[in-house]
Amino acid sequence: MGNRILILGASGFIGNYVYRELLPYFEVFGTYCHQNRVYQENHVFSQYCVEDDNLPLLLNKIKPGIIISALIGNFKDQLKAHRELCEYAENTSKCRILYFSAAEVFDGANRFPAYENDRPLAESDCGKFKIAVEKLLLERIPKQIAILRLPLVLGINSPKVQQLRQATRHKAVFEVFPNLIVSVTTVNKISQQLHYIINKKLTGIFHLASNDMVHHEELFREIASKTGNKIPIFKSVYSSNDDSYLAILPKKNRLPLPYQTTVAKVIEECTLKEEFETLKKN
Repeated sequence: MGNRILILGASGFIGNYVYRELLPYFEVFGTYCHQNRVYQENHVFSQYCVEDDNLPLLLNKIKPGIIISALIGNFKDQLKAHRELCEYAENTSKCRILYFSAAEVFDGANRFPAYENDRPLAESDCGKFKIAVEKLLLERIPKQIAILRLPLVLGINSPKVQQLRQATRHKAVFEVFPNLIVSVTTVNKISQQLHYIINKKLTGIFHLASNDMVHHEELFREIASKTGNKIPIFKSVYSSNDDSYLAILPKKNRLPLPYQTTVAKVIEECTLKEEFETLKKN
């Protein structure tokens, strides 16, 4: 049971990278929501949709010692699912839960970057929901959880970089926010960091983000410039005249150097594939 891991949302973008990272080292199970032949034929995957299916039944069947929550879906149903996770963990004292939260828990306090001990304040529905789940876990099972707050997540196959590629290819519009300052990471780095946190049995709040920050527009213009001679049509979107932050930074629970990243490293990883293909053509 101790090495048995259940990833809720293992068919999603982040969940699937985490699944592939952990699979060689642990007994890993995962869930998927929509009908998919690949997952249906994989016996370690179970169909679970947060709006419709019975989570306690799944937990009692698999009996995981570690649960990674990368769920998406209706916020009300997700909150109910995390209450059920708490009940399972309370009855299984050695069980640990790792919850993927987000920088949006600070989107109501955007004058400065945020650190692990800062009080969350959200304006968006997503941010308020993430705060509610964090509060639930911290109040009920504080010694059994790791809250993993994520910044803007990129990578070669990330949805945002794919969107940028499509916009470049078709000379379409790509929105950028000149006054927004963000921290970033890649899905590969998240998977490595989570693996380390599991191995070291760490608990608490972690900001799995770059050690530095960048303006949103500058970030995507640099990625675009490194992927070829063509660029998309950048559309600048201004929410205010002043800079604002949607940036979380690691400070109290900073991981060892090999598990840290920077904006420059993220940009490099996002453009490696294009550079390799360009070299092949030349």
